[in-house]
Amino acid sequence: MESVLTQQAAPAGGLSEEEILAMPESDYMNEAQLAFFKSRLQALERELLQNAGQTTEHLRETPFVPDPADRATIEEEHALELRTRDRERKLLKKVQQALEHIESGEYGWCEETGEPIGVARLLARPTATLSLEAQQRRELRQKLYGD
Repeated sequence: MESVLTQQAAPAGGLSEEEILAMPESDYMNEAQLAFFKSRLQALERELLQNAGQTTEHLRETPFVPDPADRATIEEEHALELRTRDRERKLLKKVQQALEHIESGEYGWCEETGEPIGVARLLARPTATLSLEAQQRRELRQKLYGD
């Protein structure tokens, strides 16, 4: 299954990534761009929720295996799947926050500086809340001070 984040085709009636990138800076976070990112985030949200449901079903359907080695392999696979779903759960929370930011008019603007995050960065990471420069400063502080 192809991830929503790797899809480059335009949503029905919407813009493509190339069209979004070609827009002038004066059009930053206009209605068309917000609709594009809202659609992308909603699709990602659906995908994450579907994955969570599949994990639940998969864990319920686990057969009893008498061989300890086979049982250990199955348990390791389940542990890996649960770690993946935990990361997806955290991403889902960020996706839902991004959707809230679209509704409140805060999407696309750096939480720290108030500057535009940038369309290219949002295409790469639609849940970004910091501009690239602010993110780099935060990571440097964390590296230096362990914040």
